[in-house]
Amino acid sequence: MDTQLNDKVVFLTGASGGIGREVAEAFAAEGARLALQGHRRFEELEAFVADRPWRERALCLHADVTRPDELEHAFDRVLATWGRADVCVANAGIWPPEERPLHRLEEERVRSVLEVNLLGAAWTARSFLRALERTGPREDGHGAALVFTGSTAGRFGERGHADYAASKAGLYGLVRTLKNEIARVDPYARVNLVEPGWTVTAMVRNELEDDAHVERVTSTMALRQLARARDVARTVVFLASPAMARHVSGEAVGVSGGMEGRRLWEADDVDAEDVRSRLERD
Repeated sequence: MDTQLNDKVVFLTGASGGIGREVAEAFAAEGARLALQGHRRFEELEAFVADRPWRERALCLHADVTRPDELEHAFDRVLATWGRADVCVANAGIWPPEERPLHRLEEERVRSVLEVNLLGAAWTARSFLRALERTGPREDGHGAALVFTGSTAGRFGERGHADYAASKAGLYGLVRTLKNEIARVDPYARVNLVEPGWTVTAMVRNELEDDAHVERVTSTMALRQLARARDVARTVVFLASPAMARHVSGEAVGVSGGMEGRRLWEADDVDAEDVRSRLERD
């Protein structure tokens, strides 16, 4: 099916991370032009893009999502280069791996997580909406799309990571509000949220090498398997597509194997090696 994303301009934050790279690849496969934001790992992002066959359709942008002025400059470059931005994926995020209850969390960590994950997403959305207001909607009626990367932690919570869970839960309020605001700028524009569960990326790879941890987290999933970054990326592409999701807005789509906030399987029903073997299947 034609996703109608060919030649569309996609602004993606957190493009240097595991999910970000797969999202970039997925949009590139649809023929989109890519504005890829990076910050701490910007040189890695540039090296990654330089090695891709779609590099001529990509623009690497160095910006800190916690700095609204830097995001404004990034969108200025996109509009100067391609004239508009059709899709925005607010994907940048951090997850401190150390488990600590809220009463033992230092102020610096809480503020840092909220600044990147929640406020960074809000500043990204604000800059996108401002750019959309400047250019106006497309003449072909293909509405703009804004997609946030959330987490199941925002829905079910995550012990030892109250800062992260709160930052992702806050995205619900943004989605429910911005779906109404963006339609005042572009009557066909949509806003949605993708919620990955445990996904195999560098950010959590150490935790997922522990058999007991894998068995514990997958015991809450109907499918008893871990997500791959490309599973998340394909869902983002679906939500961004004006053909495939033209009437989907204000929704939170889980990519979590049917996760619930309770145990669905007993310990003997889950095998860590079998879970890992499923990652190689497509």
